[in-house]
Amino acid sequence: MPRTRKRHRYETSLRIRNVVVAGHRTSVRLEPLMWDSLQEIAMEQGMNVNQLVTQIKRSAGRSSLTSAIGVYIVDFYRSRAR
Repeated sequence: MPRTRKRHRYETSLRIRNVVVAGHRTSVRLEPLMWDSLQEIAMEQGMNVNQLVTQIKRSAGRSSLTSAIGVYIVDFYRSRAR
């Protein structure tokens, strides 16, 4: 009988996607809502996700890319709410 993997409640729906940052391919794990937001912001700014993520990475300093993307998305929508 095949073993099935038990799902634990702490598992998330993170999605891994490849992006190209400054010409280098890397993987990023984000929630689907974050991916949707990133795509929406990129389109609004007339660029693709790779270009936007490259821009985010350049201004991220020492933060991880995933963290920098999250902060960027929150800041973007926060500025809209004002």
